[in-house]
Formats: sequence, structure tokens, C-alpha cells
Amino acid sequence: MAQPEISAELVIAYRSTEYCVGPPAGLDTSPSRTFILRIDQYSEPLSRLFFASGHRCAAFITACNPFSLPQSPELNHAACAHLRVVLIHHTSRPEEIIEGEGRDPSGAWSGEKSFLVLGLDLETSKELGRRFEQNTIVWAGADAIPQLVFPR
Repeated sequence: MAQPEISAELVIAYRSTEYCVGPPAGLDTSPSRTFILRIDQYSEPLSRLFFASGHRCAAFITACNPFSLPQSPELNHAACAHLRVVLIHHTSRPEEIIEGEGRDPSGAWSGEKSFLVLGLDLETSKELGRRFEQNTIVWAGADAIPQLVFPR
């Protein structure tokens, strides 16, 4: 599929998305077991999750709507199932993959099933973004500040 240009409006939408995580299986991140990542904002819950898991980075990634072109729920479900299988090969324990959802706070578009993957380095995250034809991924290093990354 040809990669369409990413409009400024789309970048604004990505930046305002609420990247909802959780709850993480088997890792206590009290007081809240679910949390929202926001681009360029420190996340205390993510920092606690890094501490609890021993990881120092994570990626938030989806396989829904390649290049932000709407797909049917069936195609998105199948793509996410495939992504989960691929992610299992990039982690050492199943609990390092935490289900989530990218949500439009205005409600203009439907949420996208996603995964927060603990320990997924930046280069691998970008490669998976390219493989699943995503315009962006969200990645955070040890500082627990999620960044918008363009994997192209």
C-alpha cells in the first residue's frame, strides 16, 4: 500500500489521543491499575510500571487502520491478533504485553485496540510500526515521557 502524506491535522489528532493502558496482568501499579499516556507528558504510572517490571522502555502500538485509513472491525481485529502473535516473539513474558486502546477524546473516531509492550526498544518499535503500516507509534524511554514516533 502506498504511504499517504501525514497531514498536520492528523498529527494534531495523534498528539491529542489518549493512549489508555491496562490493567497490567500480574504487575501491581497501585493506586491505579489503568492509566492514560499523553504525548510529551511524564507518566508516573508508567514509571511505576517500569520499576515493577524491571524495564526501562515501552512502546504503545496498534495494527488498526493502516496509514490511518479506516478498516472494517473484522480487518482491525485480525490485524491486532496478528500483531499480538508477533509481539509475543519480542517479549520474554506474556505480562510484558498489556492491552490498551487509543482514544479520541472528542469522540470523532472510534478507539483502536492497542498494546503497551514493555522492554520494546525504539528501533524494534519503529520496525513493527512500519511492518503494520502505522503512521506513528508511541514510545517511552526510562524518563517515562511518551513520544510520538514516525516509523517511516
